[in-house]
Amino acid sequence: MKLGLVTYNLASEWDLGTIEKNCSETGFEGVELRTGHAHGVELDLGIKERAALRARFADSAVEIVGLGSVFEYDTPDESELKRQIAGTKEYIRLAHDLGVGGIKVRPNRVHDDRGIDREKTFAQIGQSLQECAVFASDWGVQVRLEVHGRVTCEPAHMRTIMDYAPHPNARVCWNSNNTDVVDGSIDGSFALLEKRIGMVHITELWSDYPWRRLFSLLRDTGYSGYCLAEISGSSDALRLMRYYRALWLALSGLEMDA
Repeated sequence: MKLGLVTYNLASEWDLGTIEKNCSETGFEGVELRTGHAHGVELDLGIKERAALRARFADSAVEIVGLGSVFEYDTPDESELKRQIAGTKEYIRLAHDLGVGGIKVRPNRVHDDRGIDREKTFAQIGQSLQECAVFASDWGVQVRLEVHGRVTCEPAHMRTIMDYAPHPNARVCWNSNNTDVVDGSIDGSFALLEKRIGMVHITELWSDYPWRRLFSLLRDTGYSGYCLAEISGSSDALRLMRYYRALWLALSGLEMDA
């Protein structure tokens, strides 16, 4: 496993140069670039800009391992759903052009208040993900559905959604939510999704989430991808990142390999 960073909070105001510098100095090997943040890696990049960025990171110590979009597929509005899917496909093309292996999408909500059956929403999310994953297979890109949303974050519901998206390019982004923990254990939740995990988000390693168990389960499944830190900002970011990496190495059992 490798340690990386999500630019959601800590790095939201950093440009690409700062991201590369800070990650390489602190031992973070990869980054997921959240859309709308200061790095400027967005759909409006032209062909030459995309090629230059791809070449730049091919020679960098820091890998762009994902693009963090906010496309979601739960809306009951058919035209809006089509817009979300079309946007996802554009993001897939961007990932391909940059040599990035995957993009993140998400479910966000159910619509009980509008009388829409949850199973219908789960099916719509999964079928939309399936359509995007089929499209992405032609571009060599994974579509990673974040375990996200007030109801949709529950692993049993995420499993239902994923059952509607059997394509191998449709993956789960494990999000390390408190709802993973049932009767003090994440084992049951992990078992529901372990075969589909394509990326992992981790949060505060000093919290009471069962981090050692998560990393043990990931290693047992042969997971060799990234664990991406999604943590709050700090006035001393480099110190925080060094501390975080030391904790991650210890909790993941990789300390002796560092």
